[in-house]
Amino acid sequence: MNLSKTDAFTTISSGAGGPASGTLQEPELAALGSDITGLALWAVVFAGGIGSRFWPLSTPQRPKPLLALVTGNSLLEDTVGRLQPLIPPERVIVVTSRDIAPAIRTAVRDLPEENILIEPRPLGTAAALAWGVQEVARRAGRETPVCAMHTDLAISFPGAFRDALGRAAAVANREGAVVTLGVRPTRAEPSFGYVELGEALDSGATLSQGGAYQVARFVEKPAEADAATLTGDGALWHSGIVVGSAKTFLDKLARYTPEIAPGLDALASGNLPAFAGMIRSVSIERGLLERISKFLVLLADFGWDDVGTWASLRRARELDDDGNGALGPVQFVDAESNVVHTEAGTVVLFGVSKLLVVSLPGLTFITTLERANDLKPLLDALPGSLRVNPGGDAS
Repeated sequence: MNLSKTDAFTTISSGAGGPASGTLQEPELAALGSDITGLALWAVVFAGGIGSRFWPLSTPQRPKPLLALVTGNSLLEDTVGRLQPLIPPERVIVVTSRDIAPAIRTAVRDLPEENILIEPRPLGTAAALAWGVQEVARRAGRETPVCAMHTDLAISFPGAFRDALGRAAAVANREGAVVTLGVRPTRAEPSFGYVELGEALDSGATLSQGGAYQVARFVEKPAEADAATLTGDGALWHSGIVVGSAKTFLDKLARYTPEIAPGLDALASGNLPAFAGMIRSVSIERGLLERISKFLVLLADFGWDDVGTWASLRRARELDDDGNGALGPVQFVDAESNVVHTEAGTVVLFGVSKLLVVSLPGLTFITTLERANDLKPLLDALPGSLRVNPGGDAS
């Protein structure tokens, strides 16, 4: 098959994590009910890090949150955009790292300047969550509902996504609990977190009907064999999205996350340097979700995937009939299951499969999609100048 790809992609995934297979209809949205009335939901978005897994495209000048990996917009623009109109830009807090803050500020001009929080050093997502929700509490009150998420998520159906956030906020408000959105697995994936289901919160509403369930156990990044067992036993993937009031998050972090609990009083008083100096880095998953007692889950039925590696783009992007995904001018001839990103002219693939090709001015990178899952050995072997300045002078 000879197919040319020249335009930015739109996401038309056939479900959570599945490959694209044509345009799907947005799931029908059910009524939210009276318990959501009056809740002004805020968002805390984690946008730190350069994103070395997307080398050579990701650089300090163009970090992962600012890459157009799924659509024609950057991951951060997609994240902020799909929250609207449920959560307008003035209620979106972005937590980022100092090294990429100038690029973030330039890219998201709709956000107020005071909504971009710059870490004095890498704090870990648990501390970033604490800082973000403390800022929400200061501006809008401790009872304000907050959803927290990363930028590297692919969402097929934004309307269903916002509906799920609204439901999660309503449940979190009613139960005084942290609520996560869980995804039905399509494979045993050891790089994800897993949510084991407990009892239904309401016996009259199943998971598929929008009912909330107790979480029996949370397992972050299990071994491959354990991931297969969890998948077979009906556990859900953790979507990376958690919802709760600012008060609930701060109270739970104080109780269950000793890595950051000592610094929370300093944070509440506005002393960020003291907070940063008193804490240890830990993720939300390890530091909170694996330890928390009361924890609820709702089904995320909006076409979710994690944009974690180059290989994941075959699930998140629109594909041609031979399973190829491309951004930029590409010709595929007798080629299948490839991913191409080109900003340096036309790329032609003939008679090959399962390759990654990234073509930039001054540099072309080719590997298999399998090897693209872990680029650390490659980056460790390259000259430092080439790692941070692909296409530049590597001498």
